[in-house]
Amino acid sequence: MAPSSAALPRRALVALTLGLALMVPGTAGADVRIKDIAQFEGVRENQLVGYGLVVGLDGTGDTLRNSPFTRKSIEGMLERLGVGNLSQDDLKTRNTAAVMVTAKLPAFSRRGSTIDVTVSSLGDATSLRGGTLIVTPLTGADGEIYAVGQGPVAVAGYKAQGNAASVTEGVPTVARVPNGAIVEREVKFALSSLNSVRLALRTPDFTTAERVRDVIDDKLGGGTARVLDSGTVEVLRRGKEDVPGMLAAIENLKVKSDSPAKVVIDEKTGTIVIGENVRIDRVAISEGGLTVKVKEHYKVSQPEPLSIGNTVVVPETSLKVEEKDTKFTVLDGDVSLQDLVDGLNAIGVTARQTISILQAIKAAGALHAELEVI
Repeated sequence: MAPSSAALPRRALVALTLGLALMVPGTAGADVRIKDIAQFEGVRENQLVGYGLVVGLDGTGDTLRNSPFTRKSIEGMLERLGVGNLSQDDLKTRNTAAVMVTAKLPAFSRRGSTIDVTVSSLGDATSLRGGTLIVTPLTGADGEIYAVGQGPVAVAGYKAQGNAASVTEGVPTVARVPNGAIVEREVKFALSSLNSVRLALRTPDFTTAERVRDVIDDKLGGGTARVLDSGTVEVLRRGKEDVPGMLAAIENLKVKSDSPAKVVIDEKTGTIVIGENVRIDRVAISEGGLTVKVKEHYKVSQPEPLSIGNTVVVPETSLKVEEKDTKFTVLDGDVSLQDLVDGLNAIGVTARQTISILQAIKAAGALHAELEVI
């Protein structure tokens, strides 16, 4: 007779047998700060990109024959520095690498402040360790130069190579230059000129948006905030109110966030994430399968001493088939997450088997949640 859900063992989630990986968030609707679930429109980073050269490498730079763009860059750089009329035979260095330089310009960055940059090899350089990035303009999407980068690069990975073997740790062709760029142009954005500020929820949800509006109205007064859609809440500025101070007061308010029921499955790693609001109807679950074990043995047959014959290797194969004894586990209607976990534990399924079970429950229409496979 199938055991009822009440009779199933109430074990903790971390005690999932046979490597079942169920990662479940804590209490649903926990109080979180508005700054952790939303961002103010206009207050954002800007992407910067540039092309440059890293010099001073110890023979690990680009091969100029395979990287013609590196050769052209070196020739152009030397010509600007007054060294011209070089033939191809004059350039045989492997101490230079062409790189793409990327950076993020934070909101309200002022002229003269510094930002970190990331340097990535373009050619066939094997390592950027020990190199120095020379002056590289960094432009935004509008084509304007917002920062200039230069400085010694810091590489986390390394590569050691010999005649018959090599060892590579990390990615030695990607490096960072801490505080390697100086901001030369500011992004014009004046908070004091705004009559209203919009909050963009990172996970759009009407319930959460309504709750954000309510806590803002409680803090700043009724009618201050309004919900425009599931992902946007607009906050009106009252008179000559200090906008930065208003934003500081808003972002630290706490609200109960809400989210739809969802089950996320990563089939590559066998990871399963089940949300707290997931519910399933009354179902009976049975898991079983056939296990085939094949073992190969090799025996060596040798001729007697001083006799005529050859040594022969004789393979032997043993085959064993095991069928797992299956049983049903019944989960009553509207079961909670804990009941679902206990039910899966009771039949001792693995993570891979749990994925198949959840997909089958969804196909049967009994899983009331979005099933997302990544």
